[in-house]
Amino acid sequence: MLYQIKSYFKFFIKSTNQHGIHSPFVYNLVTKCLYDKTNYSSYPQVKNYKKSLLNNKNTIAVTDFGAGSHIMKSSIRIISQIAKKAGTTHSRAKLLFRLVNYFKFNAILELGTSLGIATYAMSLGNTKAKITTIEGCPNISKFSENNFKQFNLKNIEVLTGNFSNIIETLKHNTYDLIFFDGNHQKEATINYFETLLQTTHNDSVFIFDDIYWSKDMTEAWKTIIQHSKVTVSIDTFFWGFVFFRKEQNKEHFTIRL
Repeated sequence: MLYQIKSYFKFFIKSTNQHGIHSPFVYNLVTKCLYDKTNYSSYPQVKNYKKSLLNNKNTIAVTDFGAGSHIMKSSIRIISQIAKKAGTTHSRAKLLFRLVNYFKFNAILELGTSLGIATYAMSLGNTKAKITTIEGCPNISKFSENNFKQFNLKNIEVLTGNFSNIIETLKHNTYDLIFFDGNHQKEATINYFETLLQTTHNDSVFIFDDIYWSKDMTEAWKTIIQHSKVTVSIDTFFWGFVFFRKEQNKEHFTIRL
């Protein structure tokens, strides 16, 4: 936690808003999507989905394959507590909705389903999109898959197992968006990134969750944005965005949201 506090202080000093952004692509993304204040009709649906989880007092046996939780240490957890302490926040779920809606992503891969809050928001962003989401914990995977069916979501495929093994079977696909939100360890994150690079096209977007989770995670983020295939990168503190647009000069932005 101390590392995150120190990191945010440094981030805040370096960060800016839309002013001073000279890239038209990044300026439009910030002003028309990241800072979009439109009250979309799908927002209440996202809120109700999370509300249903917050009201669920059932317990579930959780297996952590990644860095685990900073907060919850017991393997037997109440679903409402997972949603409250580890689930995607409403503001970030809305941001994911806007991103999918703004870019019109059709093929989406998510590493780390958890309770499916982010997955649900992305599915509403483009109901015609094909979303593949991977969850390591069998019990959570089964719970979320059943939840998606109850909410009549038909554009989501849930895969269960080790991320490294599963993405090996997916690396010949092409994705518009990949959301990395399941293993906050340096080596694993870099390996996922390098394996999934071959699934990208010019307009693909990678989003990395919790890039200041730990010093190792920040080092992974710094390694990724230095990669030769990465042109534009955006640090929003809680998320890191990576773009592969060949028409863009290599440039890094630090943006407050």
